[in-house]
Formats: sequence, C-alpha cells, structure tokens
Amino acid sequence: MAGNPYNLLEVPPPGQPPEEIIRTLHEHAETGTRIEQITSHGQASPEGFWYEQAQDEWVLLLQGDAELELEGQPMLVLRAGDSLHLPARLKHRVHRTSADAVWVAVHLGRNH
Repeated sequence: MAGNPYNLLEVPPPGQPPEEIIRTLHEHAETGTRIEQITSHGQASPEGFWYEQAQDEWVLLLQGDAELELEGQPMLVLRAGDSLHLPARLKHRVHRTSADAVWVAVHLGRNH
C-alpha cells in the first residue's frame, strides 16, 4: 500500500538553539536500507571527529551548501543538487553546512 506524499523541502523550523533534524522517511529491515531527510542549520562535525560507517551511504544535497572532508582528499564543496557516494569505512566529516541545508541520505544495505 502506498504512503502519503511528503515534500522534502517543507522542513520544520530549527529549535532554539538550532539543531540538526534527522527524519527517517523509509526503512526496510530485510535489506537494511534506510532513507533519511536531514535538515542542517549550520552544523559541523565536532573537531577531530570522523564518521567511519559500516554501510555504504549516498547523499544528495537538495538545498543549501556544505563542505565535506574525506580522509586523504581535498575539501569537497557541495551545492544544491550535488550527490556523493560514501563507501563503507571511508572516514569523512562535515566541515560546514549552510543554515538552510536539506539532505537526503540513503544508507545502503546491511553493515559490511
């Protein structure tokens, strides 16, 4: 059965202080796949913190801009419409997001 339509750009306003909002849009337990909407309000990874996920992830920046650091690579500047595949175990961090950044993140399959 189909769900109700959902507009990815209609985001809730930030809290006080502004916080990043992560909303699970779809989760498929059998395959381990999860789709999230992430609304960022200027967030960045803590200094010295690196994500090193056990799953592949694909991200799409729908709105705003962001800078990502991938271990051993130059800084990536993402603008609205840019997407990126982050293979499992690739160390990465969010250097900066704009106050209006909206992402779609797809976590692909089970942990490796």
